[in-house]
Amino acid sequence: MDMHTVVVGTAGTTAEDVIAVARNSARVVVSEEALAAVAAARQVIDDLAAKPDPVYGVSTGFGALATRHISPELRAQLQRNIVRSHAAGMGPRVEREVVRALMFLRLKTLASGHTGVRPVVVETMAAVLNAGITPVVHEYGSLGCSGDLAPLSHCALALMGEGDCEGPDGVVRPAAQLLAEHRIEPLELREKEGLALLNGTDGMLGMLVMACADLSRLITSADVTAALSLEALLGSEKVLAPELHTIRPHPGQGVSAANMAAVLEGSGLTGHHQDDAPRVQDAYSIRCAPQVAGAGRDTLAHARLVADRELAAAVDNPVVLRDGRVESNGNFHGAPVAYVLDFLAIAAADLASIAERRTDRLLDKARSHGLPPFLAGDPGVDSGLMIAQYTQAALVSEMKRLAVPASVDSIPSSAMQEDHVSMGWSAARKLRTAVDALGKVVAVELVAATRAIELREGMTPGPAAQAVLKAVRAAGVEGPGEDRFLAPDLAAADAFVRAGKLVGTVEAVTGPLG
Repeated sequence: MDMHTVVVGTAGTTAEDVIAVARNSARVVVSEEALAAVAAARQVIDDLAAKPDPVYGVSTGFGALATRHISPELRAQLQRNIVRSHAAGMGPRVEREVVRALMFLRLKTLASGHTGVRPVVVETMAAVLNAGITPVVHEYGSLGCSGDLAPLSHCALALMGEGDCEGPDGVVRPAAQLLAEHRIEPLELREKEGLALLNGTDGMLGMLVMACADLSRLITSADVTAALSLEALLGSEKVLAPELHTIRPHPGQGVSAANMAAVLEGSGLTGHHQDDAPRVQDAYSIRCAPQVAGAGRDTLAHARLVADRELAAAVDNPVVLRDGRVESNGNFHGAPVAYVLDFLAIAAADLASIAERRTDRLLDKARSHGLPPFLAGDPGVDSGLMIAQYTQAALVSEMKRLAVPASVDSIPSSAMQEDHVSMGWSAARKLRTAVDALGKVVAVELVAATRAIELREGMTPGPAAQAVLKAVRAAGVEGPGEDRFLAPDLAAADAFVRAGKLVGTVEAVTGPLG
C-alpha cells in the first residue's frame, strides 16, 4: 500500500491526488483550513434551519417535491430517506478504483466549505477511505445530472452504516460491521447533508481522470508500435521530418512524429525498399500515423483542461456562498465532462482502427513487402497471427460502437423537473471499456510488428526495436515459429503495454518520449 498522504483543502484537488487515492490507496487528511470553512458554512445552514422560511434542501423536499415545507421534527428523516431511496442502483458492481475516486472527489467538494455539511461528515468520509472500506456501487443509476445520484447514494448509505461494502480484505460485508471493526461511528444526517452527499459529478470525473492517465500512456505506446510497423514494412521515415509537421502546427502531431523518429533512429530497415522495389509513398496507416495519434493527443489535452477545471470546482445544489447566501444552481449538470468523455472514446476508436490496419498489412503477403503470409512459420500448415488479427478487429468494431456519444441522449426524469440530463456516467463507463480495448489492440500490433522485424533476416533493426524485441520475449511473448497456443502471448503483450513497460523500454534507449 502506498503510504503517500493527500491533503484535502478548500481549493480542489489534482489528477495526481485522485489517482493516488483511487489506485494506490493513499491516505487522506482534511486540512484545518478546510474544517474551519466547513464549520462556517454549517453555521449558515443551522441559522436558516431555525427560521420559518422554506429553503431548498434544508427545509423542503427535493426535485419535483421541493414545494413541500418540512417541519423540524421530520428533517433528519428527510435526509435519511433521500439517501435510502436514491441508493437504487442495479447491475454489476463498479470497480474499486472508481468508487474510491468517486468518494474522494465528493470529499473534495464537501471540504470546500460550500455545501453546508458538518465537519463530522467530512471526517467520516475520510475515515472510510483510509480504512479501505469500499461501498458496493452498481453500474446503472446515474443520468449524469443532479449528480451521479445512485452511485453517490450507495456511498452515503455506507456512511450511515447501511448497505454493503467491500472491506480491505476484498470480502463484501454489511457496512455496519465494517464501520464497527474500524471504530467509525455511523453518521446521523442533519439538514442539507443527505443532499450534499449526492449532488456531484464525481463518478464521471473520477473515471475521466483515470482514463486521461491511461490514454496518455497508450497514445505513446501506439507511437512506438506504429514506428515498429513502419520498420517491419521497410517504410520511409522521411515523413517524420520535423519540418513537415511544423507547417501543420498541431502540437500533438509534432510530438507523435518525433516519438516515431526517435524509435526509428539507427534502423537498417527503413527505406530499404527503395533499393529493389521503389515505393513513392507508404500507405496511409503508416504515413499518417502521426496525424491520427497527434489528433488523439490534442483531444486528450482538451479533456485534461476540462478535468482540471472540474477538479477545482465545488459541485452541489444549493451552495453556500462566502457571503452567507444559499443559492440554487445547475452546476451538477455533467455536460462539460460528458462531452470530453465521448470525445476521448472517438479518439481511442480511431487510434485503434489505424493500428489494426497496420497489423493487417503486416499479415498480408500482397502488401507486406516480402514477409510470409500471416507471419506464419510454414504457411498453410501454420496460420500464424491470422486469428490474432480477428481478435484485434473484433475489439476495434466494439470500440466503434462505444464511440457513439452518450451525451447527445437525454431522458427526462423526476416528473419533468429534471428534463435534460447529460448521461455523463454512461459516457464514462463506455470510455473505460474503450480504453481497455485500445490497450489490447496496441498489444496485438506489438506482437505482429516484433515478429515481422525478426523475420527480416539479414537486416538490422534500430536500437529501440532491438530493446523491445528482447523485452517482449522476456515478458513471455514468443517469436516466429510453428503455431502454438497464442492467447497467453497476447495476454503477456497486453500486460506489457498496460504496465508502461513498452514505453519504458524504448525510453531507456531514446530518452524521454513526448
